[in-house]
Amino acid sequence: MTTLLFLSTGEAARSQMAAAFARAQAPEGVEVIAAVMAPPGQADPLAREVMREKGFDLSQETVKLFVFPAAGSVDVVITMGEEVSDACCLSLPGHPSQVEWHVDDEDLVSPDRAKRAIAFKKTCDRIEQLVGDLFNHGYLESLAWANSKAALILNSMSEGIIAHDMNRTIVFFNGTAERITGYSRQEVIGSDCHDVFPGNFCGPKCAFCDECDTFDRTTYAVDLTTRSGEIRKVEMSVQAIKGEGDKMLGVLASFRDLTREHDMARRLGKMQSFAGIIGRDKKMLEVFDLIRSVAESNVPVLVGGASGTGKELVAAAIHNEGSRRDGLFVPVNCGALPEGLLESELFGHVRGAFTGATRDKKGRFELADKGTIFLDEIGDITPAMQVKLLRVLQEGTFERVGDSRTQTVDVRVISATNRDLKEEIAAGRFREDLYYRLCVVPIHLPPLCERCGDIPLLVDHILERVASECGREGAQLSPAALDALLSYEWPGNIRELQNVLQFSMVKCQCDLIEVTDLPPHIINTISRDGRLTRTARPIVPGGNCGAEREQAKRGGGQGKLNVEIVREALRQCAGNKVKASRLLGVGRATLYRFLGRHPDLISE
Repeated sequence: MTTLLFLSTGEAARSQMAAAFARAQAPEGVEVIAAVMAPPGQADPLAREVMREKGFDLSQETVKLFVFPAAGSVDVVITMGEEVSDACCLSLPGHPSQVEWHVDDEDLVSPDRAKRAIAFKKTCDRIEQLVGDLFNHGYLESLAWANSKAALILNSMSEGIIAHDMNRTIVFFNGTAERITGYSRQEVIGSDCHDVFPGNFCGPKCAFCDECDTFDRTTYAVDLTTRSGEIRKVEMSVQAIKGEGDKMLGVLASFRDLTREHDMARRLGKMQSFAGIIGRDKKMLEVFDLIRSVAESNVPVLVGGASGTGKELVAAAIHNEGSRRDGLFVPVNCGALPEGLLESELFGHVRGAFTGATRDKKGRFELADKGTIFLDEIGDITPAMQVKLLRVLQEGTFERVGDSRTQTVDVRVISATNRDLKEEIAAGRFREDLYYRLCVVPIHLPPLCERCGDIPLLVDHILERVASECGREGAQLSPAALDALLSYEWPGNIRELQNVLQFSMVKCQCDLIEVTDLPPHIINTISRDGRLTRTARPIVPGGNCGAEREQAKRGGGQGKLNVEIVREALRQCAGNKVKASRLLGVGRATLYRFLGRHPDLISE
């Protein structure tokens, strides 16, 4: 079936004439539609008289008001009049083939009836000739064929393709896009892409919003919600479609479904970072998943973990990955300020509220309106401040210090603490109702000693940054120095690791950092505990071959690790890597390096 649309302005005569001639000549399988750009009026009586002479009754010819043609519903659009051609269609993928017929005659609207009659006669003859040429010379078949072949190419691509015009109206949606999203062409073509997809198609990373009317090309990753509600990991490449004079006509986006690759990388431990947070330990991958899950919602999140584990990084990642990313991320260290100053810092004050208040000042909650406020060390605030904070969380309102006017804000709250708030509640130092307001979703960051396998990644990342700041690219740790860091307990977590590497960069005068360049407290701890040379009774798995068992019995397991031996050791130690290293008779550093080469053992 080929659908042919004749389109004119609000005066319907020309499209009605063309449709009448086309129906008389069209072969089987061709549908003909007459349409106008504006609400149609009655066709000029002179047009009816001219067509009646040719054997057609225009009063029986229906005409539709032109709306955006749905995908596949129109194959060829024939416009009659330059003003129609300029207004109705753009040269975008998915639009039907467009042909312009020059059948304009200013005398068609002349007040002189005789001139109008001559103009309609000439126009009628011209349209009859053009319709005959369209069918008799194979033009319609060629246009429909070219349109179908272009669509065949785009629909055969392995990437999803979506295009929209400057009003964000979707004009093309290929077959791969249907498979990835679960939406059919009929559901999306002609709709605003911000309306048809939950949270709009690109989520918070849309490169074409109300405030953006020009760009060239951008690529980003996005979580796409399918028709069934499933979240898929998608890599999006967005390109501006430009016409003559570099005028922007619309947007073409191609996207690939990377959900399977992402899940595979996660299972194999190959994912090394997310939103600026470094780590591939199983516990960190679970944190990454939680960040993705809560980012798009506005529920309060409580990030727990020891000092130096990167709680603010997690809070910033939640903000940057969510729908509030265009708003401010406002951090507040609640433990660093006394109660009086903290109240002013959070809620602001008016001039004269207290000594030194020489002007009105906005608080952090006002600054974070439409964005995110991060309340660090929330467990350190006083009971009085807990009451005031509870009101903001419950009602979204507060008063500046010294002011009676109520302020209203729309803020997402993320808090963090290194304390056990449930113990604080039991001791009467923290309100239980505030805890449940803050801790809708808890995220716990493991200490560095529980994710030692991430230390090499963190070392590379920190050294690259520190070396760049010092102008000493290429600095790295010697194997012995890395073993020393892997054997240390890290009570100060990542913050302490950063300090150690900065110290070592200052002390070391060459590009290779040795053990002697490490801070004294690490060297002394290693020397005292002997962890770099300590051995233990090696494991003798029942599945070992005789030579391997004899090697293990002689204590030579350090250089003879293999997948079978390590898997058995981890099984016997319930996954505890420290105990497994002792059982194997190797240092923890040796085991961690081996697991880094075989990450599948960690996920078993």
